[in-house]
Amino acid sequence: MSRSKSVEQVMEHVMERHYDFDLTYITERIISVFFLPDLEEQQYRRNLQEVASMLKSKHQDKFLLLNLSEKRHDITRLYPKVQDYAWPDLHAPPLDRICAVCKAMETWLTSDPNNVVVLHCKGNKGKTGVIVAAYMHYSKITAGADQALTTLAMRKFCEDKVSSSLQSSQKRYIYYFGGLLSGTIKMNSSPLFLHQILIPSLPNFQAGGGQFYRLHFFLNGNFQCESGNSQKLCVTMEPALLLKGDIMVKCYHWRRRATEREVVFRVQFHTCTVHGAQLWFGKSELDQACIDDRFPPDATVEFIFANGPEKIKGQEYHQNDTSIKVEYNTSDPVVRWDSYENFNLHHEDSMESKKCFTYTSKIYSHGQILLSLLFYLIKNHLVLTRA
Repeated sequence: MSRSKSVEQVMEHVMERHYDFDLTYITERIISVFFLPDLEEQQYRRNLQEVASMLKSKHQDKFLLLNLSEKRHDITRLYPKVQDYAWPDLHAPPLDRICAVCKAMETWLTSDPNNVVVLHCKGNKGKTGVIVAAYMHYSKITAGADQALTTLAMRKFCEDKVSSSLQSSQKRYIYYFGGLLSGTIKMNSSPLFLHQILIPSLPNFQAGGGQFYRLHFFLNGNFQCESGNSQKLCVTMEPALLLKGDIMVKCYHWRRRATEREVVFRVQFHTCTVHGAQLWFGKSELDQACIDDRFPPDATVEFIFANGPEKIKGQEYHQNDTSIKVEYNTSDPVVRWDSYENFNLHHEDSMESKKCFTYTSKIYSHGQILLSLLFYLIKNHLVLTRA
């Protein structure tokens, strides 16, 4: 019996009955197993057992499961070989984690021609899409004669199954990874100091046309936060912040009397890809904002950098209206929510913030809207390796 025919038989067995998961042979040796995020826990466990039974029946002990979702002991018990590479849903993983997953795939697949890799994901399909797209770039380094067909199969999977689920930052990190591997993106090893962030004024998020902003960061360091009633709201770092690695900036909207926050935009980037003193992100490049009609179509978020902490002589720095009242270090528990104390773990918004300093500014006028800006340093460095 040919290998391709046996794969077809497995897929026919899967299609004979209804399952609460999607098992796809991306190629003959790369398999995707996807579970919906809201799948009931007991049903999820049953499905894990069914998938394990299918894989063991077809591949014996020749499969490696790469878990892209929350680490679970039942997965470890059911599957003989598991490696965990979790990161939060709808986010881009750190660059070094993409590299680690690709290296694990390549090492396992090249060690035995019968070995297969299983990508497990419970949540948004974008996670699987990031890894498959990244592996397309990675596998070109050691491409064999049959690589063209494998690449075509992976590209078809991404286009048909996951392209619509990819977030803007996830697409950016796929581009980063491919560019760094091919050499089209040169790695920046120079120090990068953040001096200012400029975010757009967001009148469509405010009740009655008024503004009430709170900008706050979670980071080890001291800085000044400012905002204003203009086209751009200015956040000035004093002193400037030294950045290195994977960075995420997240902006929240919160009504003054509410107890929940709404994400306005989120953006992730890596400092090794930054060349120059300014970095812009348009609406289409901002997670969440890209699909929100309230976010102005021509608005941008801008970061201003320098190679040192001192202000650059002769460079114009943006200022806010001096009439704006600024208040620091609020004790409001909603402001102190920190969802990313550990980027590797499954997380929900937590009222605890044990590891981070909080500096807050309130800007008052007659509105009832709160806008929060959070800044996260996810990783400290990147070591890009190849199999």
